[in-house]
Amino acid sequence: MLHHARAADGDDPTKVFTDGKKPTDIRLGAPKTLNDYFPFVVPKTKEAWEARRKQLREQLLVATGLWPLPEKTPLNAVVHGKIDRGEYTIEKVYFASTPGHYVCGNLYRPANGKSDEKRPGVLFAHGHWADGRFHDAGEKAAKASVDGGGEPDLDRGRFFMQALPATLAKLGFVVFQYDMLGYADSTAIPHGAGFRDAEAELRLQSQMGLQTWNSVRALDFLAALPDVDPRRLGMTGASGGGTQTFMLGAIDDRLACAFPAVMVSTAMQGGCVCENCSLLRVNTGNVEIAALFAPKPMAFSCANDWTKDFVRKGYPELERLYKLYDAADRVDAKEWLRYGHQYNVHAREFMYFWMRNYLLGKEEKVKEPAFKPVPPKELSVFDAAHPRPKDELDAKALRAAMSKASDAQMAKLVPTDAASLKEFRRVVGTALRAMVNSDKPKGILLSAWTGRFPTDRGVIARVGPPDSGHTYKTAELTTKLPSRMTSIPQEADYWHGDLVPFHQVESPKDTGQWVVWLHPAGNSSLYEKGKLVAPAQALVDKGLSLFAIDAFGTGELRSDKFTAVDKGYSGYTFGYNRSLPAQRVHDTLTAISFIRRTYINEKRVLGGNEEDGLPVHLVGWGEFGPIAVLAKALAGDAVAKTAADLNGFKFEDIKDPADPMLLPGAVKYGGLGAFLALCAPGEVLVHNHKDTGTGQLSRAAYEAAGAANKLTRSADKLDPAKVVEWLVK
Repeated sequence: MLHHARAADGDDPTKVFTDGKKPTDIRLGAPKTLNDYFPFVVPKTKEAWEARRKQLREQLLVATGLWPLPEKTPLNAVVHGKIDRGEYTIEKVYFASTPGHYVCGNLYRPANGKSDEKRPGVLFAHGHWADGRFHDAGEKAAKASVDGGGEPDLDRGRFFMQALPATLAKLGFVVFQYDMLGYADSTAIPHGAGFRDAEAELRLQSQMGLQTWNSVRALDFLAALPDVDPRRLGMTGASGGGTQTFMLGAIDDRLACAFPAVMVSTAMQGGCVCENCSLLRVNTGNVEIAALFAPKPMAFSCANDWTKDFVRKGYPELERLYKLYDAADRVDAKEWLRYGHQYNVHAREFMYFWMRNYLLGKEEKVKEPAFKPVPPKELSVFDAAHPRPKDELDAKALRAAMSKASDAQMAKLVPTDAASLKEFRRVVGTALRAMVNSDKPKGILLSAWTGRFPTDRGVIARVGPPDSGHTYKTAELTTKLPSRMTSIPQEADYWHGDLVPFHQVESPKDTGQWVVWLHPAGNSSLYEKGKLVAPAQALVDKGLSLFAIDAFGTGELRSDKFTAVDKGYSGYTFGYNRSLPAQRVHDTLTAISFIRRTYINEKRVLGGNEEDGLPVHLVGWGEFGPIAVLAKALAGDAVAKTAADLNGFKFEDIKDPADPMLLPGAVKYGGLGAFLALCAPGEVLVHNHKDTGTGQLSRAAYEAAGAANKLTRSADKLDPAKVVEWLVK
């Protein structure tokens, strides 16, 4: 490894922020949380939205552990215990969404009509009300609801969880009301438990992901019923059930109509573990996620909770998006601010109207009729004749089975030829983009150079020591991206608040080649006692110019904030913020884009087209070796050669969710070996690979690309002289 003794600030030529100035990078502040502001900025064109829609949908699937989709194993559904309620019936259902894990619920069906009639189907996901579909608010709460005008009578005040599917069934819908994890009959895995450790993060296993998969399989069950029309499927749910509603609408094209109640807003995004997971809302929020359903009909109800401002913040942007599709009549939102967090009769009647209009073609208001509830115990799916399945798994056993199934999927992706390599890149490359949540920046803002000597271009450069034979410049970059996370109007061009302090050393021989220098000590690693360190000087002597960065967490971007991982559940942190490795890869991609735009065909042209620029080289020292590999995997042909010290690192060895090298999803998609495989057919040199497990998969990819000679692996400790020799040959 390259060693470096940091110079005192006054003698450090790489410092960007002098005279008491501090970097303004927003990442140096507190991490974003679920209680922050999440506006949705609508793209200017439908085409731009379609591109964003594809990208975001992939992000959601990766985040929930559903990229690629797991195998849809037989449901083996058991439907029994029909209860006749006159105008409708209730049946008891359980099925295996994946072997050993059971989804339970009640199936409500109209009692009249022709036996061969195909009816619209509706999924109903309850939220965080006690006991879920068994919920009984009690006489006191029911009376308060009636007295306050929220419910017409005590039966509906106590048992609105039954009133909703019962009414839909009376109106001609087949309704499946199913349990969230840990509620009613689905108690094998307690709600909020079982998915909080580092292994779960590295494999993207979460309650949110499992619950979303349960929703997909619940829709499979409903759509396959002989009396259901699979072209007319809707979904509703309130609070956490609202989260499941807009999530399923975002990832599953089969839903034709949706009504998420009291959930979608620019404010609080979901307070439970079952509504959060790593990667889910990085650079997005619930309004944009709900927007993925456009232009299909979607309506929302709001109350005096975190949704109270939705009609004025968030919903107008959704209307604007629907107008891009000439479908403004297919989105609506109403508010009842006199009531707290609820799904009372006013919101339910709005939902009935919405479902009837778009799934039955009957545009008329609905007044909810009175009903007689079933004692909750009688709705349970398990009894003496139908005991709990003997193969039901707890969280630990289920996660082991999920890992085995996922590993089997990944094993099938090992490249053997050009076609399989393309599929490997599609799956793993897409996953890595979602894990890093970064791509080539669409613009880069350059601050004024710092230093002492003005030039005729108005650029200030500091000239190196008289005997150094090179000049150097120091400044900061920030990226220009189409962010969804800003309150600036959509028409404006605006800048992210992330900065990349850099230090460049131009070789007097100027061969047009540049090396992005990544080091744990950042920019200052280029110097020792005022002179370039030996490998840096050797590269400059050979005509290669250097571009070092203070990637996030190094140099002038040192911070303890990135270690502030939520101690209860790291998904609360990484669900809204990039992990530290992802931040550093993002900064590296920014540097690569800047060099290619600024130094084009050996000419200094600030602000040029990146496509015209020459490829750059990457070198990652120490813990930045894996960062260099990840950056190369995403940068593709923009990087010519990559030299990386793997430093004996394995993602599989991480045991603490707060480990600074944790990258959510890394193990699921094959670890460092898979990301090295994505670099094929680029020229890559890796040192110190012993015990990293990178050999088999990376070699297979390079052989499939016909470039086996382009991957050089060495088990030896990093030798800077050999790195220089390899880069310049």
